[in-house]
Amino acid sequence: MNEADYALYDEVELKKAHPCVHHNKLFQILRLGADVKFVCLGCGAILMVDRDKFNHSIKKVVRHHDAPLVRYSPLD
Repeated sequence: MNEADYALYDEVELKKAHPCVHHNKLFQILRLGADVKFVCLGCGAILMVDRDKFNHSIKKVVRHHDAPLVRYSPLD
């Protein structure tokens, strides 16, 4: 998937599930840059990986949103 295919606050599905109790594959993008910060929509854990790894692990964009779905502190 191209990096231009997703934007800030998009809900995306990744190839692998998050290893939390919910085994959720849905995440929301919180920050874009050299690294991508995203949150698990199952447990609320905030993750950060470099953009190349994120581009490799993304499967599809599920929905576009104008604001975050979960409340988080930008300092996390």
